[in-house]
Amino acid sequence: MTDPTPHEFLAADRYRRSRGLWRILALLAVVIAILALVGRFALPNMNRGEHVARLSISGTVTTDPARSRLIADLAEDDAVKAVIVAINSPGGTTAGGEELYEDLRRLAASKPVVSTIDELGASAAYMTAIATDRIFARRLSIVGSIGVLYQHVNAGKLLETIGVDLDKVASGPLKAEPDFDEPLTGAPRASITQLVEDSFAWFVDIVAERRGLTRPATLALADGRILTGRVGVETGLIDAIGGEFEALEWLAAEHDIDPEIAVVAVWPPQSGEFGWLGDLLGSSARRLIGLSGEGVVMLDGLVSLWQVE
Repeated sequence: MTDPTPHEFLAADRYRRSRGLWRILALLAVVIAILALVGRFALPNMNRGEHVARLSISGTVTTDPARSRLIADLAEDDAVKAVIVAINSPGGTTAGGEELYEDLRRLAASKPVVSTIDELGASAAYMTAIATDRIFARRLSIVGSIGVLYQHVNAGKLLETIGVDLDKVASGPLKAEPDFDEPLTGAPRASITQLVEDSFAWFVDIVAERRGLTRPATLALADGRILTGRVGVETGLIDAIGGEFEALEWLAAEHDIDPEIAVVAVWPPQSGEFGWLGDLLGSSARRLIGLSGEGVVMLDGLVSLWQVE
């Protein structure tokens, strides 16, 4: 048997490379077809018809212009017969809770809005819940934590130990106060206290108004305590025990909405045709390195947040 000529060797090499390339292209085609098929069933149907919209509020509550626009669009969408606000959050910034509260109150002026609390609906997340027409929670959900918080870290001794001295020139005695190398005392503390008390008074007032409680009764529950859903019903912070099933039953009984109507998730938004796959992989990767599915949100300033140290 004679050795192949250089021409025959090059032809065979081209054939092997071509065959390998076609195998890769065929594999990619199969993968794309599978993803397209899965995506067809994983993504919500864009031709929804009449439906109930589900707005999920999870993780840390902050201001969000995109969420505000979506809620305004829901109010104008005749196909949306009602909105379920699904809450699972420890709260967040006070301004974020206020924004969400006001957005939902405007929405409730045009169509029924009901909230469900899963594991947690505290502080700014509870502020979100009281914006709706009715609140459902599980018996063992955590609710309440009515209050406002400003945290300050005094690292003065640490900086002194490592030999760091900070100085500043400010336009006024309260500019950039409190400083993190000094204790929170004197005029800076009084200023922050006034800020917290003003925000707290507004929070208490809307709880009293929305839940039909007297101000003294609300203040008795507004010492930052958390409650189970069952105790929340007894104290008037929650309307009833239940979840989405009970919320749909209430919508059917009180607003004549078909109990079999489709429920469509509208928030948080999908990232695109295959964005759900990236979101899934991204959240899985974050969990592998010890982060929650929501990622990390750094909060600085006035917060309405239930925290576990």
